[in-house]
Amino acid sequence: MLSQMARAGVLIAVLSGFCLPLAANTTVAEAAPLATPVSVKGKPLIIAQTDLSIPREAPVYIAPRQVRIGLLLPLHSQVLGPIADAVRAGVQAAYEREPAGVEVSLVDSGEAPQDVLTRYQEAATMNDIVVGPLTRTGVAAVAQSSSILKPTIALAQPESASDTPVNLPPQMLVMGLSIEDEARQVATWAARDNPGATAIVLHTGTAWQRRAASAFETQWQQNGKDVQLIELPSNDGFLNGRSLLQLKKDVPPDRPIILFAALDARQARQVHAVMGNGVTMYGTSQINPYTLTDRMANERAPDMDGTRLLDMPWQLQPDHPAVMVYPRLVVAADQRRTADMERFYALGIDAYRVARELALQNDQFEIDGVTGKLIVQFDSNKAHIDRVAQRAVYRDGSVAPIPDVEFQDVE
Repeated sequence: MLSQMARAGVLIAVLSGFCLPLAANTTVAEAAPLATPVSVKGKPLIIAQTDLSIPREAPVYIAPRQVRIGLLLPLHSQVLGPIADAVRAGVQAAYEREPAGVEVSLVDSGEAPQDVLTRYQEAATMNDIVVGPLTRTGVAAVAQSSSILKPTIALAQPESASDTPVNLPPQMLVMGLSIEDEARQVATWAARDNPGATAIVLHTGTAWQRRAASAFETQWQQNGKDVQLIELPSNDGFLNGRSLLQLKKDVPPDRPIILFAALDARQARQVHAVMGNGVTMYGTSQINPYTLTDRMANERAPDMDGTRLLDMPWQLQPDHPAVMVYPRLVVAADQRRTADMERFYALGIDAYRVARELALQNDQFEIDGVTGKLIVQFDSNKAHIDRVAQRAVYRDGSVAPIPDVEFQDVE
């Protein structure tokens, strides 16, 4: 889970790098050179039934140059290596479906932010588009430098030492899996569903949960609504039971209340078990620990029924037009498929699709992606991407997508 990765320090920058072929991450290879102009000489044209030959030279043909995409990932990090490999596999799956006009090479990033910056500069020199870095600190190091001269698709939000957002260079698109963006979308959704309600926002001291709680609070208050943040004590990932019982006593019975659980799935289940169905609970993708394979295997959490959340089509909709055409992530026989690895695999798919659109020199476009609906603007004035997540709800112990028409009926 992302919360476990946060506790393990997963969002750190990582190892030194060099170019690798896309299909492997263990052998060193030079990035493929540009295609060189090809001159084709024609043979003399022979006129039928005569001995007259007319020498002819065919027009010069210039082979189109492939657009080079550098994929900057921490491939050899002990902590982030599995995440990086999932992203790489997603990029490869998308590349194999649409390879025309593109070549991709891997660049192994460094451990410290300065190493990431150095490897980024090398990747930008050798490629036309860079996809990466993957870590928040790495993205911040690149964003705050003057090194971005090529289109760059960052795979994480840049880390900031304060609440002030990092100013992004004009050629940097940020399309990481942002828990803050999900929290803001949930706040807008919950406000529409519950006019006049007060929001109680629950989180622990974990960094990503605090960021999600703060993002929800800010968005909720923009609508002029009341909100209360509560930090719950936890030990080894489990919430304190007495604190939850006290929370239930403190919920006012005489006014509408919603809960936003900036928590992981296990913690959210603890809250729901204590609070019951009397209060509607919302959450991010982190309260969905299941993959599509898990859902098909009849894993269930009936105690979560009624809980609303956001996630991506890759996790919710096997019949989605984009989801259907890509293979599922392959995991080793001794490994368990996890929801977070599936999400990073999906991120790799959509990152390549966005990069390919940029390679085609499209500066404004939309993609019905496997991570959500992507709206991209990339021109001399602005580089920006919005991802609209998929709404979902726990029904009969399983997470099910909420069709857009159903949401419109609620509105």
